[in-house]
Amino acid sequence: MKRIGWMLLPLLLLTAVIAVHAQEAEGKADKATEKKAEGETAEKGAEKAADADKAEEAAPEKATLDKKAPDFTLKNANGTEVKLSDYKDKIVVLEWINLDCPWCKKHYEDSDALVKLQKEMREAGVVWLTICSSGEDEQGNFDAATLKKRIKKVDLNADFYLLDADGTVGHKYEARTTPHCYVIDKEGKLRYRGALDNLRVRMKDKKLEAVNYVKQAVDAIKDGKAPADTDTKPYG
Repeated sequence: MKRIGWMLLPLLLLTAVIAVHAQEAEGKADKATEKKAEGETAEKGAEKAADADKAEEAAPEKATLDKKAPDFTLKNANGTEVKLSDYKDKIVVLEWINLDCPWCKKHYEDSDALVKLQKEMREAGVVWLTICSSGEDEQGNFDAATLKKRIKKVDLNADFYLLDADGTVGHKYEARTTPHCYVIDKEGKLRYRGALDNLRVRMKDKKLEAVNYVKQAVDAIKDGKAPADTDTKPYG
């Protein structure tokens, strides 16, 4: 009997070792399954979050404060297509313009302050686009040769002078006057709309301090702040 017991002992030990390895293998398999399930759950969660972000960032049909600005593509005065979304990650200023509008003449013919401001902002990385929505035979709409002469006369940049003769973009942004301005932040969201400045009210009250709402909005956005004024009444 003792001899048989000694003979069985190695078999019992081997069986025990096999059982332990089997348990370890089963445990590893369970952990792998759990990690796979966790990974799939995390992946699905990330996909849902991405879908939610896309839905949240979808631009409304009409330009709306604190929402993604509607994208557009227009040709500039040189005939090159310019797309708003090409300037993502940059602050963008949109200014509706009509070079024959008396108010635009004050800014572009009676003074060079606005053109200087545009150049300063562009040098600082801000994109400033002037948009003309004047249709054919309307004030401010010129043939190509005349337009280039008018642009050169006031020292505007033809690359950033965009043509919206059918008014599609003007309707999207509900631009009603010239100048009518909009400021879009680096995330592509509209943060300011309204007047270029307070020139009109200052002409009635000479004591008022000059305020350029566009510059004020751009400076605030650069500092990571909300503009002091976000929605003013445009004039023109």
